Amino acid sequence: MCAERLLGDVALAILAKAPIPGRAKTRLIPALGPEGAARLHERLLRHTLEVACAALPPERITLWTALNHAHPLFLELAERHGIALRPQPEGDLGARMHYALAQANGPAMVVGSDCAVLTPALLGTCTEALEDHDAVCLPAEDGGYALLGVRHCDPRLFDAIPWGTSGVMGETRERIAALGWRLACPATVWDVDRPADLARLSVAYPTLGAAP
Repeated sequence: MCAERLLGDVALAILAKAPIPGRAKTRLIPALGPEGAARLHERLLRHTLEVACAALPPERITLWTALNHAHPLFLELAERHGIALRPQPEGDLGARMHYALAQANGPAMVVGSDCAVLTPALLGTCTEALEDHDAVCLPAEDGGYALLGVRHCDPRLFDAIPWGTSGVMGETRERIAALGWRLACPATVWDVDRPADLARLSVAYPTLGAAP
C-alpha cells in the first residue's frame, strides 16, 4: 500500500499505456522488439507507481490509462496500491495532460511512466514547491519535461505545443512566464525514450534495464 505521509493536498496523475506489444514504447522496438519494449514499459510503470506511493497517499494518485483500460496490469496495480484508475480522453498529449490536471480541482502534477530517475524525495520536493510557486517542472535533457505541476490548470500551457521535440520545455517556460507565474525546476532528469537511453538505464538501474 502507499505511504501514509501526506504532502499537502497535491494530486498526482500518472499517464500510461497498456503494455501491448507493438503499441507501447514504439521507439524502442528497433532495439528490443515489440515484446521486449512492452516488457520494459511494464517495468518502468511499476517503478513509477512504487515511487509515487512512497511519496503520496493513494487517494491523491490516479493512473490514467490508454489502449486497454481494463488491462490486467492496470487492475493489478490499482488493487495493490489502492489508487484510482481513469481512462485517458481522446486528443493529443497536451489535451490529455490538461484534462487529467483539471480533474483534480486544485494543485496537481502529471507524469508519464518513463522517467527512471524520479525518486520519492524528488517527487516530494516538487509537491512542496507548489506551496510557494504557481508551477513546477522537471525539465528533461532532451528538451521536454518529465513532470509538470500547477496550482491552477490553464489550457494555454498545452495548446499547440510541439510535443516530442526539443522545444517543449522552452515553449512551456515562455507560456508560464506569459501567465506571470512563478516556476520551480528542482532538477533536470532524463527519460527512457530511444535506443540510446537503454545503455544508460542498464548502468543506472540494472533491474529496470534488464534484458527483455
